[in-house]
Amino acid sequence: MKTSETMAETARRFLASLNEDQKKQATFAFENEERVNWHFIPRERKGLALKDMEPYQKNLAGALLSAGLSQRGYIKARTIMSLEEILKIMEKDNGVRRNPEGYYFSVFGEPSETGTWGYRVEGHHVATNFTIVKGKATGGPNFFGANPAEVREEPRKGLRALAAEEDLGRELIKALTPEQKQTAIVAKEAYKDIITMNSRVASMKGQAGGLQASKMNANQKTLLQSLLAEYANNLPESIAADRLARIKKAGTNIYFAWAGGENRGDPHYYRVQGPDFLVEYDNTQNNANHIHSVWRDLNGDFGDDLLKTHYETTHNKGDHNH
Repeated sequence: MKTSETMAETARRFLASLNEDQKKQATFAFENEERVNWHFIPRERKGLALKDMEPYQKNLAGALLSAGLSQRGYIKARTIMSLEEILKIMEKDNGVRRNPEGYYFSVFGEPSETGTWGYRVEGHHVATNFTIVKGKATGGPNFFGANPAEVREEPRKGLRALAAEEDLGRELIKALTPEQKQTAIVAKEAYKDIITMNSRVASMKGQAGGLQASKMNANQKTLLQSLLAEYANNLPESIAADRLARIKKAGTNIYFAWAGGENRGDPHYYRVQGPDFLVEYDNTQNNANHIHSVWRDLNGDFGDDLLKTHYETTHNKGDHNH
């Protein structure tokens, strides 16, 4: 089954399990501005929350989340969601702000194998946005965070939801020579958060900063590829393959930038920028034990590039019934 077919099938099954009130909360027109209203902090959200579902509906919602992620990505997402329980205990929260079921499911348009629609699963530290146009699925922005990045007390001591994102970035900065670091390290102090935050369009002003891959040796290039693959492979095979193809096409026209300390426990930030994609990662909050990480499609977040092509071709044919 194609990714878009799996998404459509699981979305239909999920929606079919809801009562009328739930369906009203969970569904929007595809053109609704809500589709691009995304964030990764604890806040009031539209959509239908896990906490407002029956057990069997939660299982179907889980299947819909899973349809948009690889197994690796799904494990990360579920682990991140489970960290809310740890925060609830740490912060003596009443379960309103910190709730492992405070994740909201929204479907935009009519799920279909051939039409145009989308869906979103969003809550604290998980923001996954999927757009499907004529059977092609895309998945940006795709945000994962982790607080705590490493659980430091029992019973889950040692758990790291986004270990690879942190370790692979550090491995690359440590592999650079002192000369290369002068170019790669763009700030002594790490930024307080990812720069693009929850912007609708992820533009980084001016020329990409940092060290260009063309100035890296074979080993360093391999480490850079591993880091990017970690982000690409959070999504299902077809979307991951599309991302990996774009990474390959970019060749050495990719920039790696670092800010902050290089040692474990130091506040740190990195970004990897290609012609049409951007990865950002930040770990500074809560004594540098709180990760924000995101993959942005510079031309294709929320399916922008696919929709543009689709509307241009349908308009050219004089067909305005999209």
